[in-house]
Amino acid sequence: MEQLQIKLLTIKKAAAILGVTPLTLRNWDNSGKFQASRHPINNYRVYKLADVERLLMEIEASKGKRINKKQARKLVVQHLAD
Repeated sequence: MEQLQIKLLTIKKAAAILGVTPLTLRNWDNSGKFQASRHPINNYRVYKLADVERLLMEIEASKGKRINKKQARKLVVQHLAD
């Protein structure tokens, strides 16, 4: 039987893909806006590639649309609910 492989990204790689700093991702994780998983051995923050890609698509889709900070937070929270 074939096991499903989930691609995990380090905080640095996820930040580079999203165009934010690792500190921003840490803040999002601490506030619950975009939570990281934890590596089972070293407890480092890791992000599922699928989650990062989904958030990136939502960010790209919202470009060109003027939104305020409150609306941006709702986008991130909505992503987490999916």
